[in-house]
Amino acid sequence: MKKPLSHTSLAASSVPDAADRVVQSGPGIGEGWAIAHHGELLQGVFESHDGRLHRGLVTLPMPALQTHAVAHLDGASDIYVEPPDRHKAAHAASIVLGHLGCHEGGRLTLDSRIAVGHGYGSSTADVVATIRAVAAAKDVALPRQTIAELAVQAEGASDAIVYDDQAILFAHREGSILEHFGPSLPPLLVVGLTEPGVKEVNTLRFPRARYGSEEIQVFKVLRGLMRRAVDQQNPWLAGRVATVSAHINQRYLPKPQLAAVQEIAEHHRACGVQVAHSGTAMGILLDPAMRNAARRAREIAQAATAIGLEAHQIFLINAEKPSR
Repeated sequence: MKKPLSHTSLAASSVPDAADRVVQSGPGIGEGWAIAHHGELLQGVFESHDGRLHRGLVTLPMPALQTHAVAHLDGASDIYVEPPDRHKAAHAASIVLGHLGCHEGGRLTLDSRIAVGHGYGSSTADVVATIRAVAAAKDVALPRQTIAELAVQAEGASDAIVYDDQAILFAHREGSILEHFGPSLPPLLVVGLTEPGVKEVNTLRFPRARYGSEEIQVFKVLRGLMRRAVDQQNPWLAGRVATVSAHINQRYLPKPQLAAVQEIAEHHRACGVQVAHSGTAMGILLDPAMRNAARRAREIAQAATAIGLEAHQIFLINAEKPSR
């Protein structure tokens, strides 16, 4: 069993802008990065401005984990990927080359510390980093909207990590923004948890949730609360939204230990809980400004490991450091 992370893991603060880390290393060589995420604060079905319903989500970024891609376009007839099982990344490379009107191949190398199948956005990080690297190899800086649309073409569904820590309600099967709440999410201190032995989730093979009319009305309310949470930079409102969304998801992809996780959260006066709606990850959300926030995070990690969970990450969103 893994030990809970110490307070030294809180050194990372705000999310790095991976879009700014796109580098052309030489003729035909480009690099790109993309961050992971820790599931969602909100996921459901939402109306667009024209009244149509779309599946959408608000991503919880996890900047400590990233994918780094290097593309070397050398005129080959195909794309050769290392590791060779990164098929979505290879497909993404072909798609972006076609988008740029290029007909050449080469080598694509991926380096990632993001675990697969837990809801951390491992495949999307591979795909986004690849798109950025291939575009950089052609000395092109693609807009984020274009990258998001290409990512959906490559893997069928994506998330909002291309926008880093911006507060976005994102149509993940279309690659478009349903609503831009603001430049950043409220400040949060997140204790990331997983349940050992729980089967990994194949996102694209997992059946889509069929939300009822009452749930869709709840999502409308939650959307309004998230808008207010971002406007006020209020982690407590964000935690309330995430908690309700997590419990709705129990009807579609239940987390066996969610009730126990919520008990821990309530005991330590956390803002709420959140989950990966198509993965195994769970998180407890704290206000970094609350008294003894760092100590509370460590105590939460210890309480979680005591009931058989793994506290794999403690990280900050939009905050320099938590109260000790």
